[in-house]
Amino acid sequence: MHKQNSIAGELANDGFRLTPQRVLILEALDMAEGHMSAEDIYAEVGQEYPNINISTVYRTLELLKGQGLVLETDMGDGRLRYHSVNKGSRHYLVCRKCGKITDLSEDMVREQEQSILKKYGFAADFKNLVIYGHCRKCGDSA
Repeated sequence: MHKQNSIAGELANDGFRLTPQRVLILEALDMAEGHMSAEDIYAEVGQEYPNINISTVYRTLELLKGQGLVLETDMGDGRLRYHSVNKGSRHYLVCRKCGKITDLSEDMVREQEQSILKKYGFAADFKNLVIYGHCRKCGDSA
């Protein structure tokens, strides 16, 4: 079964209607290479469904986030971004100076989760982690 269809199925099973707008939003998230802002989704869905309203996109994203089907990320630039949980956890290093975004390996995050559990007895949940700092280039020039 296609992953987008499984999310749509989960929504339907939870009693939510699968409107054309919701399906198009799910498809946009499923096809995205990375995170998308609500504005990105609105622009993409609007090409196929010109009558969509930006508030519909925001409401749908809140619904999907509330159902645990979408993760929300704040990259520190004032725009929230979203991606499907079917694409796994995403972790980033974000440079505060130049804005460069670097993917952080899942293995490194898993090691930190295990270290925290072992040292503190705390089961950290790093589903979506953003660490701010300075990249090598900006750190050298600071």
